[in-house]
Amino acid sequence: MSNTILRLPQVISKTGLSRSSIYLRISTGSFPAPVSLGSRAVGWVERELDDWISCQIKGKRSLITH
Repeated sequence: MSNTILRLPQVISKTGLSRSSIYLRISTGSFPAPVSLGSRAVGWVERELDDWISCQIKGKRSLITH
């Protein structure tokens, strides 16, 4: 796992979510919050995204097995 910072286009590609879906999930607390990179730039910690993706996969699989 990496502490690499990903910008929004990379996050969209990695998760398959749209920009609006990402920000909606952030507002509800169901997606990792971005970190500030400057006055007008944000990014996401890749390790946090990997953890979120793993949780999504585990959640879906547990619904299928029950």
